[in-house]
Amino acid sequence: MDGAEPGRCNLRAAWLENPERDICLIDTRQVEIPLAGDDEALIEVLLAGVCSTDLELLRGYYSFAGVPGHEFVGRVVACPSDAGWVGRRVVGEINISCGKCVYCKAGMPNHCAERKALGINGHWGAFAERLTLPVRNLHAVPDSVSNQAAVFTEPLAAALEIQTQVLIRPEQQVLVVGAGRLGQLVAQTLALTGCKLSVVARHPRQRTLLEARHIRWITEEQVLHGLSELVVDTTGTPEGFALARRAVMPRGTIVMKSTYKGELAVNFSSLVVDEITLVGSRCGPFKKALELLESGKVEPLPLIEATYPLEKAAQAIGHAARPGVLKILIDPKASVS
Repeated sequence: MDGAEPGRCNLRAAWLENPERDICLIDTRQVEIPLAGDDEALIEVLLAGVCSTDLELLRGYYSFAGVPGHEFVGRVVACPSDAGWVGRRVVGEINISCGKCVYCKAGMPNHCAERKALGINGHWGAFAERLTLPVRNLHAVPDSVSNQAAVFTEPLAAALEIQTQVLIRPEQQVLVVGAGRLGQLVAQTLALTGCKLSVVARHPRQRTLLEARHIRWITEEQVLHGLSELVVDTTGTPEGFALARRAVMPRGTIVMKSTYKGELAVNFSSLVVDEITLVGSRCGPFKKALELLESGKVEPLPLIEATYPLEKAAQAIGHAARPGVLKILIDPKASVS
């Protein structure tokens, strides 16, 4: 921490620079991380996960310069407002709300008009040795849940959000388009409902993982047009949405779990004629996600393909961007081999 300003410390972090023009991720930069302020915790990052949203940041999804990364498990090293958190392993909700606006007062802090988002918008993220978050965002990790499992809490919660928005009945025809990082978790959570689930999977490893969970996979060519009551698009591509649109039945629902840079061309007349419901779906319930990890009803560890030290964050993100690759992790404490 030599040379740091009062209230700040020098730490290693990956850095996203000039996202609107020349994009550069520097994996050995020293940055000044703020120490914990009032009602905040300073957290040592134990593991961080590379998400598709991180890849979209590289394409200019948000105008963000700083430390990316929002999937993490860490250990609290300082908490001025509540020393009881110190030493505990935690995961953290990524939306940082003001608590005062009309949306916060209506019980929708994830839609706060002034919100920041960890590693995405206005608040440096998890591809670093340490990060800060408000104490209200923290959830303690059960002792029986490993770091490798806990790092999946945020995307697992996002998968579970679908079930808070849409009623899913046993025997209902449900299709998931995309079997990547998020699609696998969506499939595992939907399988617990007893619905008639099929998942469009392109790559052999994706299919093997689904088979291991006794989840039916199909090819794009096997998708039956207009017969699925509920379709979840996890692809993050216009082509994925087009397939979801073809698959959904009249008066059916499409849940969109993808965010990406660019615009989507949609025939809204056909949506009106077929009375299709579109549901945007983002962050979800951390408590339920941790319960599923603790019970073993969801098993994320087979999704892990590789773990990189922080110094090789650029290579980690490049690996994650390859077609068919599942979860890539970053370990800030790992040494470079």
